[in-house]
Amino acid sequence: MEEKVKKNYEAAVERYAGFGVDVEKALDTLQQIPLSLHCWQTDDVAGFENTGGALTGGIQATGNYPGKARNIAEVRTDIEKTVSLIPGKHRLSLHAIYGDFGGQKVDRDQIEPRHFQSWIDWAKEKGLKLDFNSTSFSHPKSGDMTLAHRDKGIRDFWIEHTIRSRRIAEEMGKQLGAKACHNLWVHDGAKDITVDRYLYRKNLKDSLDKIFAVKLPNVKDAVECKLFGTGLESFTAGSHEFYMGYAVQNGIMATLDMGHFHPTEEIYDKISALLLFMPEILLHVSRPVRWDSDHVVILNDSVLMLAQEIVRANALSRTNIGLDYFDASINRIGAYVIGSRATQKALLQALLEPIDQLRRYEANGQYFERLALLEEAKSLPWSAVYDYFCVKNNILPSEQYISEIERYEKDVLSKR
Repeated sequence: MEEKVKKNYEAAVERYAGFGVDVEKALDTLQQIPLSLHCWQTDDVAGFENTGGALTGGIQATGNYPGKARNIAEVRTDIEKTVSLIPGKHRLSLHAIYGDFGGQKVDRDQIEPRHFQSWIDWAKEKGLKLDFNSTSFSHPKSGDMTLAHRDKGIRDFWIEHTIRSRRIAEEMGKQLGAKACHNLWVHDGAKDITVDRYLYRKNLKDSLDKIFAVKLPNVKDAVECKLFGTGLESFTAGSHEFYMGYAVQNGIMATLDMGHFHPTEEIYDKISALLLFMPEILLHVSRPVRWDSDHVVILNDSVLMLAQEIVRANALSRTNIGLDYFDASINRIGAYVIGSRATQKALLQALLEPIDQLRRYEANGQYFERLALLEEAKSLPWSAVYDYFCVKNNILPSEQYISEIERYEKDVLSKR
């Protein structure tokens, strides 16, 4: 199989050379693009607070496929297996509810770096870098509002939680030698007509000002918008316009989640617009089906256009790419690998575009030629290049990972 992969790769290199594309350069670039894998795909966003409560705040994981991770050890085992099936070096994104609390009840305004030290040690051992997320949902004090709440006591609780979350991200970045992205998303909103929108958004801004009052050198801060949340359909305090303005004003990142906009709205067009006004951006690659349904990412037009815009805008060094979906209806490790590989395949296709020729056509007003070349590029042998990328990284190429995940399900997941 390996010899066949290499032979197909050599033919692909020759084919791309005819279009002026350096395949080896594209692979070298892809090798340097880390994906931030989302730990919550392993356990349906349950975490380890031992509260036993249901998901709230517009969070919903559908399905009940066997094999869900039940503790930190199982989450880590599943992530290790996942990483072994994805070429390249990657990161792991943790939510605050995934602390190593030792079976103790630790409320969210009391979390500390020590609760995540075992994660840092594990990541160092496995060669992973970490990112972090404050967790505003699934808590007795979350309700419909957190940082935008009318009650100062509620706001102060969540301000303290988020300040502590940023400190945890700081420790992760410091110990692992790579800045940690800290993403702030709150579900704050209302189910029906809201007359005090300005008040809630002012509360949210004041809370954010307190949270970001201290700059942390090992943290990349990001704020994430959303169109609406389940049960909070009529008003969202943290809209795109709100967070775009706040991020630009304060020199931090905006997070663009593919499921957090109108169903007909594509986020790829926002990348070049935002990067003219902020240092970097954070992306959450997901697949909304009619709403923010967090379906497993596949290689569809939305993901491909996203990757193309990043590459065409020369924005790889300013774009942090994370995955964000949680499907409990199929094998969770399979979901992880499908989405990660799909994202990489989109990036590879973008890197293999004959971009220099396309730009010349566009500059010269040769729009027929530009469209024709874009169409021809779609059928170039990029899949042979991706298979070689897998083999080069000692990862199973093509569909071979399917049987390996089936074996893992039989030997590990089915016994949970």
